Amino acid sequence: MSEPQTIQFELVSPDEKLVSAPMRMAVIPGDEGEIGVLPGHSALVASLKPGVVELYERAGGKPRKIFIAGGFVDVSAENCTVLAEEALPVEQIDRAATEQQIADLKEDLGVAQEAHDKDRIRKRLTLAEAKLSAVTGKLAA
Repeated sequence: MSEPQTIQFELVSPDEKLVSAPMRMAVIPGDEGEIGVLPGHSALVASLKPGVVELYERAGGKPRKIFIAGGFVDVSAENCTVLAEEALPVEQIDRAATEQQIADLKEDLGVAQEAHDKDRIRKRLTLAEAKLSAVTGKLAA
């Protein structure tokens, strides 16, 4: 009996199901590092950090890239399901708007006085920097 060539992949956000299709491979931004998922993968449940999910539909093909704002992944030998807090295709991220958001958040952080306000702003800043990194392909400074 031959090994399966694909894994059933689903990516779901609170707003919509973005992907439900067979994939040859998925690369997912786990909290502890990137997770490469192929058919026959061991069972795994892991938390995810903001970053880019790369989906490969065929060998040697260019990946489909989707930004996620964190979440969880549930992997089995036949299925991979990503439950994302927020998700959108990388090509839909507005670079200029994201850069402006980062500048605004840095300014807000500079004037914030309460610890809980600073924490909230830092979380939003980390997410915005991850979005910019998804667009530019460069790690946030």
